[in-house]
Amino acid sequence: MSLARTVPAANFIRKGQLRLLTVPPLTYLNRWRMLLAQRALRDGDVRVGSLAVELGYASESAFSTAFKREVGESPLRYRFRVRDERSARAEPLSM
Repeated sequence: MSLARTVPAANFIRKGQLRLLTVPPLTYLNRWRMLLAQRALRDGDVRVGSLAVELGYASESAFSTAFKREVGESPLRYRFRVRDERSARAEPLSM
C-alpha cells in the first residue's frame, strides 16, 4: 500500500466530518505526507526519489521542494542531521 493512501483525512471527508479539520484538507494532506517522509528518512534507508513516488509526488524535485518548504531543510540534510543527533545521544560519555 502506498504511503499516500494512508491519509486519515479521506475518512473524515467520507464520513461527513470535515468540520473536525482545523486546516484545509490539502494543507492537512501535505503535512501528513511530510510526517510520513520524516519518519521514512529518519528510520529507513529508502531513496529520496522512491519516497517521492511512494508519497504521490510527480518528481523527486517536487517532493524535495515541498519537504524543504515544510521542514526547513532538504530531505538528505534532514536525514543526516537526525541520524547524527541520534548517534550522538547513543554514544556513551567517556571519563
